[in-house]
Amino acid sequence: MAAVGGCEGSGTAARGTGTAASSRGSTPGSFGGRDERSLRRKIASLLVVGFRGERLTHNDWIIKAVREGLGGVILFDRDLETKRVRNISSPNQVTALIRTLREASPGRLIVSIDQEGGPTSRLTPGNGFPATKSEAEIGAENSLPATREWARGLVSSLTRIGVNLNYAPDVDLNVNPDSPAIGKLDRSFSAEPDVVVSNATEEIKAHRAAGVKTVLKHFPGLGSATGNTDFEVVDVSTTWEQQELEPFQRLIQAGLADSVMAAHVLNKQLDPQRPASLSPTVVTELLRGQLGWQGPVVSDDMQAAAITRQYGATEAVALALQAGLDLLVFANQQVYDPAIVDKTVDAIVGFVRSGRLTEARIDQAVARVDTLRPKQ
Repeated sequence: MAAVGGCEGSGTAARGTGTAASSRGSTPGSFGGRDERSLRRKIASLLVVGFRGERLTHNDWIIKAVREGLGGVILFDRDLETKRVRNISSPNQVTALIRTLREASPGRLIVSIDQEGGPTSRLTPGNGFPATKSEAEIGAENSLPATREWARGLVSSLTRIGVNLNYAPDVDLNVNPDSPAIGKLDRSFSAEPDVVVSNATEEIKAHRAAGVKTVLKHFPGLGSATGNTDFEVVDVSTTWEQQELEPFQRLIQAGLADSVMAAHVLNKQLDPQRPASLSPTVVTELLRGQLGWQGPVVSDDMQAAAITRQYGATEAVALALQAGLDLLVFANQQVYDPAIVDKTVDAIVGFVRSGRLTEARIDQAVARVDTLRPKQ
């Protein structure tokens, strides 16, 4: 799985990747010239995209997208399709890669990664980084000094190379230890909310001390899942428990959330029709309304089978933005599409032109996503 605060970037027309200057709604057919270029740039700033390559040149499509305002990138160690090294072969190599990407960006590029620890790590001894314990190992030990040391070590690998957003911590409760998405991969601290919250708190503090943003995942809880949403539709309607909301609620109330990831999981207890990531009931009413989260909501991989098989890629994007998601992540692992940025921007421009989305909704998302950007 791919996978968000004061607003540092609310006035970043010059330095940010997007601009949140406009708060007006949009009417169909009102775009052209400079207005449409501005809209396209704002939309591009809401996308995080994966790509192939350990080294890049100015002719590579991802560099061109970054130059034109792409919001961010996501790095992987291995390519799902080719089974080869994708972006990370050594600390020096990936540091140079990130430098190339940041130099191409006109603003404050989000450089993101999945570095939870243990099996869910992109920085490993195989590519020159220290081994890390899993969340399950840390939760079993449940020693806050040990957790602090673990978290600082994990974060030091991120800051060493220039990553500024980590899709962690996983705050799912280990409701089903046999879950192929969570339990079997040792991704959960514990089945006990207190253990999850206390260890996640230390991890988040370590990230914040180093200037790295975090993502609480997978809302509203994936710990009981019997499948992996990357590859199939996953329904937790009969297994999900209300207490799975507790870690999210407590961390949000404590001011420890930088962003929250909405899962592509179907939970008919909350919405009888749509997966959480595409549900206004789950994102806007539950997460924002009842739990009070007003910051960025991040998608899991928008190319995941759990949503694309039923809705199609373009419709899923529209539903995600309507539901209240702000940052859309395209891992480019399930399918590899070098045209994904242009296709997605074109589609969202079309939704604004038709009136299905307003430019005010885009501006709202831009302002939230800007809080995830590095300060410089």
